[in-house]
Amino acid sequence: MHKFNEVIISGMSKDTHMKTWDSVKRYKLTKMLNQLSSITGHGTELVTVYVPPRRPIFEIIGQLRNESGTASNIKSDLTRTHVQDALSKTVEHLKLFKETPENGLAIFCGAIPNNKGIGNEKIELYSVLPPKPIQINLYRCDDHFWTDHIKDMLRDEKVIGLLAIDSQEAGLGILTGDRWEVIDTLTSGVAGKHRQGGQSARRFERLRENELNEYFHRIADHAQKIFIDEHKITGLIVGGPGPTKENFLKEEYLDYRLQNSVLATIDNSYSGSEGIREILEKVNEQGIITEYRLLDEKKLVKKFMSQVYSDQGLAVYGIHDVLKMLKSGIVDTLIVTDEIPYMQIEIKCNKCGNIQERYVERFNLINVKQDELSKSCPKCGSDDRDFIEKDIVELLDELSTSSGTKMEVISSKTEEGAQLVSLGSIGGLLRFKPTH
Repeated sequence: MHKFNEVIISGMSKDTHMKTWDSVKRYKLTKMLNQLSSITGHGTELVTVYVPPRRPIFEIIGQLRNESGTASNIKSDLTRTHVQDALSKTVEHLKLFKETPENGLAIFCGAIPNNKGIGNEKIELYSVLPPKPIQINLYRCDDHFWTDHIKDMLRDEKVIGLLAIDSQEAGLGILTGDRWEVIDTLTSGVAGKHRQGGQSARRFERLRENELNEYFHRIADHAQKIFIDEHKITGLIVGGPGPTKENFLKEEYLDYRLQNSVLATIDNSYSGSEGIREILEKVNEQGIITEYRLLDEKKLVKKFMSQVYSDQGLAVYGIHDVLKMLKSGIVDTLIVTDEIPYMQIEIKCNKCGNIQERYVERFNLINVKQDELSKSCPKCGSDDRDFIEKDIVELLDELSTSSGTKMEVISSKTEEGAQLVSLGSIGGLLRFKPTH
C-alpha cells in the first residue's frame, strides 16, 4: 500500500498586491515548484489539475472520477495503480473545499520516485492556492508535472527602465520586482567644453553639437532595443548630473512610447553604471515608486546594517546567535536569504526517543550524517537511530510565528543579499537590547 504525503501552499488574501505577498510563502512555493519540475515519473502517471475561479468543485471531481475509470484500461499494472491512486487522492483533497477558492486551485499528485526502487514510490500531493487567478482549466496525466502556469505568476510583470546620462557616458538598466541590472553602457566621444588650440569657438561648438547629436541618437536606438524590444518596460526613470538629461528629453530623441512613459528625472552625481545605482538609491529615498520588492529589501537591509555597526546593539547575525534570540522572543524582524546554506538535522533514537538537533551547512551534510550515525545514543547507548533532514526556513518560520516575529526572505543575488550572505545569510532586528 502506498504512503501518502500532502503539502499545501496558501496564496495571499483578498485585495493583496503581489509585492506584499508573504516572502516566506513565495520562497516555499518557488522551492516546491523547482522540486516538482525536476521530477520525472516512470510513466505517464503524474497528475496535474488546474481549477480556475468559479469552476464548480463537483464538476472537477466528476471529471477526475471519469478519468479514473478510463485509467483502468492502462496495460501496465504499476502505472495503472499509480494513476488511480493519484486521482483518488486528488478527489479526496478536492472534497475539502466547499467552493472553489478565489484565485482557483492547482494540484500536483503522483508517485514520486525514490532511491528504494520501482514499486516503492510514495504518492504525494501538493496543493497550491495561487497568488493570482488561474486562467486555464487543465487536467494532465504525464511523465512530468505541468508547473509553468504557476511559475509565470511569480515572474515580475512590471519592469522599470533606468537611464543615467551625461555628455560623456550613459548607462541603461532595468528594475524588476526583486532585482536590478545594468544592461549596457555607452561612451560619447564628445569633446569637452574647452576647445583645442587653433579652432575657432564657433567651429568647435558646431563639431561638439554634431557629436552630441550623434551620441543622443545612439542612446535612443539602444533605449528602444532594450526598453521596448527586449524588456517591454512600463515606466522610465532618467537621471544624471547637470542639464544633459533635460536637454535629451526636451529634444525628444527617445521613441515616443518611451518619451511618454518617463516617470521622473533625478539629479545624480554620476552617469553610466554608477548612475544607475545612484538612481535606485534616490528612488528608494524619495518614494518615487513603491511597488517593487527590491526597494523594500534595500530599506530593510540598510536598517539592519546600520544597527550592526551602531552602539545600540539591536541587530544579531549568525545562525546560532539568531536562533538563541529568536527562541527568547526578542527578535522583531528576521531576515534570511533565499539560499541560506544551513540545514536542520535531527538524530532520533528509535529505542528511547531521544532527539538531538544540529544546524549544519549543506556542503558538510554527508560528513556530519556519517559521523553522527557512527555514534550511539548518548542517553541509552542504542545504535538504532534515524537521521532526519529539515529545511531551516521551515523551522525559522515556525519559531517566528510562535514568537510574533516578522520574517522576510530576501534575494541573495542583490547587493543587499550579498551583504547578508557575508554575515551568514541570516540576521535579526531586535525589539530591545538583550541583557547578559
